[in-house]
Amino acid sequence: MERAEAYGFSGALSGAFLLSCLLFAAVSRRQRGPYMDEVFHVPQAQAYCHGRFLQWDPMITTLPGLYLLSVGVVKPAAWLLGWTGSVVCSVGMLRFINLLFSAGNFYLLYLLLFKIHQKNKAVSGFQRILSALTLAMFPTLYFFTFLYYTDPGSVFFTLFSYLMCLYGNHKTSALLGFCGFMFRQTNIVWTVFCAGNVVAEKLNEAWKIELQKKKDEKISSRKGSFSDLIRTLQFLVEYLISPKNLVTLTALTWPYILLVSLFFVFVLINGGIVVGDRSSHEACLHFPQLFYFLSFAVFFSFPHLLTPAKIRKFLLSLRKHPVQYSLITVISLFLIWKFTYVHKYLLADNRHYTFYVWRKVFQRHELVKYLLVPFYVFAGWSFADTLKSKSIFWILMYFVCLLAVTVPQKLLEFRYFILPFLIYKLNIPVLSLYRQLLELAFYILVNAVTFYLFLNRTFQWENSDEVQRFMW
Repeated sequence: MERAEAYGFSGALSGAFLLSCLLFAAVSRRQRGPYMDEVFHVPQAQAYCHGRFLQWDPMITTLPGLYLLSVGVVKPAAWLLGWTGSVVCSVGMLRFINLLFSAGNFYLLYLLLFKIHQKNKAVSGFQRILSALTLAMFPTLYFFTFLYYTDPGSVFFTLFSYLMCLYGNHKTSALLGFCGFMFRQTNIVWTVFCAGNVVAEKLNEAWKIELQKKKDEKISSRKGSFSDLIRTLQFLVEYLISPKNLVTLTALTWPYILLVSLFFVFVLINGGIVVGDRSSHEACLHFPQLFYFLSFAVFFSFPHLLTPAKIRKFLLSLRKHPVQYSLITVISLFLIWKFTYVHKYLLADNRHYTFYVWRKVFQRHELVKYLLVPFYVFAGWSFADTLKSKSIFWILMYFVCLLAVTVPQKLLEFRYFILPFLIYKLNIPVLSLYRQLLELAFYILVNAVTFYLFLNRTFQWENSDEVQRFMW
């Protein structure tokens, strides 16, 4: 890192942290007590603070990583600073843990951008800093910096694990992946993703050799047609059934294999992936979740995914491959018809944005969910098109992980999209300066509206005296 870039990054990180501290103070003043899921998280952390490690709230569905880490940070800090009484493990102190995670996420995002795009000399240090700042301000993640939720810590350990994987420190990566798993069980998918990075790299090397032997076209030109995909999948199967290749891959990825094995042992002993209340977190094949995620990605990446050039390119592709797109459309319609689920929380809880998205869009008419299919097809094509700089094996691996982390979820919840979206944004080409500034301005605007609604547009339910607030 050059000196000017180091100063610029330090300034951006310090400025973002100062802004977050000011927002943190505003949120803490307006909402002093636990809100929403904090009603479960805060008392659980406070029980751990008082040494009651066997106490567990059955309504909590995640493992106790957040509470254990909070106690490990707050208790020594309280001892060093002489804090006593109610201030130790208070709501404000516990929320402050996520403010620290937010700063850590900013730093990790910058390091990941530096590592992933280090070969691209056209990307300046200022662009890397601006990209890291934009992703750190990503609205769905940034909002939960100010509440005691698992999201900032879950993102921190997953990004840290991914960074260590890219640097080849696979044992450290797996250990950090375990920490991420302790925050949220579905993070095991991103452990598989890290292992998949290693496998994809080896496959890409072998694929290049295969093409060179056949004196064929370069890899990037072989992503365009269905026949090329079939040939690639055939090579993939042949490579993976070779005992020699399997031994090599196992030797490289054994820390991840060990962690995934421990995950399956946990699922077997626990009787499922969810701890605590399982009635509202049943797994199902909710394929439209993929379509919702793609729409979410287009909305938050519109300077990259929703441009006139993209639309023209898509229409050209549509004209060249009408049969393939027709087949994709039919499959999408079928998946929506047979696999659309509506969670009771989505219909009942009017504090979440998803409630209004569902009511204002999907509940307007029964046919709306089908009429959106052309947009889903465009969103999927545009999303995949921005990843064309990656190898075909990396793309396949990422989409398998994307399906694994979204499809089994019955509840439409934007928080579930945070990690797949960040991984995607880290791996696509860095935007031009103009588009980066446009995206950052958009994120700031969305954050400003969200915090204004949360802090100032309160309301009450008829059967409750508690103040309710709008949130993600």
